[in-house]
Amino acid sequence: MNAQSITNTTNASTNHPADRMSPNESNIQTNANPQLPAALAKALAGRFLVFDGPDGSGKSTQLTMFLNAVRDAGITVEEVREPGGTEIGEKIRDALLEHLDREEMSLRCEMLLYMASRAQLCEQVVAPALSAGKLVVADRFVSSTYAYQGAAGGIPDAEITAAAQIAMQGITPDATLIFDIDQQTAASRLNPLLDRMEAKGAEFHARVRAGYRGLIENDPDAKQYLRVDARGSTGEVFGNIVSVLMDRFVR
Repeated sequence: MNAQSITNTTNASTNHPADRMSPNESNIQTNANPQLPAALAKALAGRFLVFDGPDGSGKSTQLTMFLNAVRDAGITVEEVREPGGTEIGEKIRDALLEHLDREEMSLRCEMLLYMASRAQLCEQVVAPALSAGKLVVADRFVSSTYAYQGAAGGIPDAEITAAAQIAMQGITPDATLIFDIDQQTAASRLNPLLDRMEAKGAEFHARVRAGYRGLIENDPDAKQYLRVDARGSTGEVFGNIVSVLMDRFVR
């Protein structure tokens, strides 16, 4: 079963680490208050959206802008991050992202820890928020696991899918926005204080980008994985977000 099959066979889902913003990203002005079209704001209520993409894609900046815009539109939103988002998940996050001096974490241990954090998050936060009619916006999800531990790490998609079915308990995003960017631009945006995942090197991150693009290519109707061109200015990229969401939920 490939990564796309999960959306056809079960309402399961999965992830990577949430990034720190680089100095370049954190200095970008995100208080320009971009607005959402009224039709889009109405269509997003009660949805589950994921912002995802390679390290250095500018995802974190756009996530902040988007959350400001949906709140300005009067939408009740639940913001979550992966790994983390709960007390248990934050402890798992610390173990996943810190550099270890004594031993290297095995790839399957890494994948299953992400799944464990996700299971707690979905049961404790995501499911109740969706039941209450809130818009849920996640910083990374199952797409990250397919890209990082799957395409880049080498774990077969079938193993990731099987673990996701257990962890997600029938929850799946309505859409995952994947921020697509070239390697040189992404590398220039990375925080010099790299976490364990960011510090894996250029070859690893090239495989990650290929993994994300594979998700997009295996979803030609753009129902689950939506490509966002992340190469322009912050305003241009935000416009790209609005465009793909309008195509998915309104047009």
